[in-house]
Amino acid sequence: MRALVTRLDSFGDVLLAGPAVRAVAARADHVTLLCGPHGAPAARLLPGVDQVIVWESPWTGFRPSPVDRDDIDKLVASLDADAALVLTSFHQSPLPTALLLRLAGVPFVAADSEDHPGSLLDVRHHRAPHAHEAEAALDLAEAAGFPRVDDGRLRVLPPPAVGALTGDGPYVVVHPGASVPARAWSPGRCAQAVRELTAAGRRVVVTGGAGERDLTAYVAGGRALDLGGRTDAPRLAGVLAGADCVVAGNTGPAHLAAAVGTPVVSLFAPVVPAERWRPYGVPHLLLGDQDAPCAGSRARRCPVPGHPCLDTVTALDVVAAVDKLVEVA
Repeated sequence: MRALVTRLDSFGDVLLAGPAVRAVAARADHVTLLCGPHGAPAARLLPGVDQVIVWESPWTGFRPSPVDRDDIDKLVASLDADAALVLTSFHQSPLPTALLLRLAGVPFVAADSEDHPGSLLDVRHHRAPHAHEAEAALDLAEAAGFPRVDDGRLRVLPPPAVGALTGDGPYVVVHPGASVPARAWSPGRCAQAVRELTAAGRRVVVTGGAGERDLTAYVAGGRALDLGGRTDAPRLAGVLAGADCVVAGNTGPAHLAAAVGTPVVSLFAPVVPAERWRPYGVPHLLLGDQDAPCAGSRARRCPVPGHPCLDTVTALDVVAAVDKLVEVA
């Protein structure tokens, strides 16, 4: 059987699909993962994936591309599967993707859907209330005939050795960036955390993407090792795997840390619910006011002056949380 799993949004979302992908792979001869460009680096890290198709859909992302008939026709012509699983977040509809799968001739399509799917779905599953995204994907896979085959934790392929990047000795990672500004701790607070962590005797490594070099340089402040722009997804996995603990917001690297088994201090803005998006399957501590006025708003930029949900968290709060997680580990 040739199976297709779709998860069209971001890096972290694709990582959270990993346990469901493994469940599908256990019963399929070939697994294709259809994802968007932001999720593609994560897709290539997932065990059980034989092929990755990257497509930018016009109904996902912060700046969706326009609908292009030729582009859609090319995608439909490229899809070949006996069964498909459409994975979406709790607030997204799977039906546009399901329509394209039907046009591609896929005979069996399963998805979570609250909307009436007509003939687009063979399995219309209702996710459990408050389910974590990783659990919801696993539940859908099971309903579609792909029961879980392991502990269901996040996993990635073994990362490369990164000792030449990180140097010798234990370290803590601070990842200050986030794709959504409302989910990021302020740069000043991150820099304070680096100062306090180093003052407490911890070696700190600061990570970030190619577009975040100014941010990581500021946060590192000459006290920490600045790896901003120096790690692709596999090397970032290696850096996170070697850390005693990772300090990050609700962003892809927090889920990557969970996938390599590293504890996470999660600076979690409640614009989306922590019960669905917290670090999954590893020891973690949530910091941030989960009852702040922005809770559940899905805001991209903080709607409350002063960003109180996160900036009430102090650097010393982070030091204490790191100490607790490292002691437990």
